[in-house]
Amino acid sequence: MNNVNRRHFLKASAIGLSALPAARGLAASTPGDGSAPLTRTPPHRLDDPLGVRASFPVTEELAYLNTASVGPLSIPVRDALHAYADEKMRRRNTSSGREAIASARSRFARVFGTEEDEIAFLYATSGAENIIASALDWRAGDNVVVDELHFVTTFVLYRELERRHGIALRIIPSREGVVSVDDFAEHTDDRTRLISVAWVSNRNGFRYDLPPLADLAHAHGAYLYADAIQAWGTFPTNLHDEKVDFACGNGYKWLHADFGCAPFYVRAEHLEWMTADRHGHSQVAETLPGHRFRLKTSAAKLEYANPAYGPVSAMAAALEFLEGVGPDRIAAHVQGLAGELRTEAEALGMRLFTPPGNPSAIVSFHHGLDHERLALALEGEGVAVTFQEDGALLRAAVGMFNNRSDVDRLLGVLAGMV
Repeated sequence: MNNVNRRHFLKASAIGLSALPAARGLAASTPGDGSAPLTRTPPHRLDDPLGVRASFPVTEELAYLNTASVGPLSIPVRDALHAYADEKMRRRNTSSGREAIASARSRFARVFGTEEDEIAFLYATSGAENIIASALDWRAGDNVVVDELHFVTTFVLYRELERRHGIALRIIPSREGVVSVDDFAEHTDDRTRLISVAWVSNRNGFRYDLPPLADLAHAHGAYLYADAIQAWGTFPTNLHDEKVDFACGNGYKWLHADFGCAPFYVRAEHLEWMTADRHGHSQVAETLPGHRFRLKTSAAKLEYANPAYGPVSAMAAALEFLEGVGPDRIAAHVQGLAGELRTEAEALGMRLFTPPGNPSAIVSFHHGLDHERLALALEGEGVAVTFQEDGALLRAAVGMFNNRSDVDRLLGVLAGMV
């Protein structure tokens, strides 16, 4: 079927798209005598592949394909926040905050393959890159290598370092939504101090293979930082094996925690020289005579003040939930469903910004339609996505709670307008 006919077929079938999940559940079983009946995949496996939709009430109202913007809370995380607020209100357990910190730190280390001493809890993802930039001894003529798929905070930070320290910010353009290791190699030299990437791009979901980038950076005496806010919680990983020097991401997206708790990974070998960009009482390991102090030496030395206990409590509960579902199962589900969405959006004539075969949960494309009409149509069908580039670029994000019906609702709106 050629592309034009495929678009015509999908447009004509828009009304029937919502029936596709049930149809996919039928599988013919026809042994030699043809006597066996049809077998049916249990409906719950189609409607709720990971068995988590009941924990996300957002699914009762919306086809929520927008976790790349803000991930909805699950009921267990909501309950953890409620319990924290209740404890604070009644003051029954004054150690609950410290217990939440210990739980979140140990769970994160276990899920993401780190040591507890390598994890600090910051308030925002941007805090990590600011700490790194503050700790490095910049000299005029040094450079930082990034690419155009990065988040805006990175550009703001290094433009300011250009102004203050005379460094050079080297920005690599993408080609068909991809930036390769070879592209980075062309821009990296012995004056490069840092390579910084969005591990999974917020713009199109492109996912970087970190070990080759780390090898490139280390060959030039540089470091690799990964903004992991679009990565944490979407696929299994061992940060030691990734070879990345630093990584950070907040809890309010794919971890389904809350704003205000951003795990910051600092590889152990860098803790000795890594310095905080501000100081306070939380860094004290021991109080000495004469108002002097011995400070912590683990990554917790970057936590200068009281943590946001509510968001940390949410993080501990969210990591417990994530671990129970299984990062490997989540990855298989979201990447498979995102791949289907990408293929079928392309068949409708959408100009894809997400490259084919990309192992992430984000699909981004230029829809070529009237933005306001499309936005209203999606809102009317209860489909939540993000528009970028003045409305021309549509970004859909497949979460652990999404199913084929959610994707079909989006495709049905698109098919009805092409």
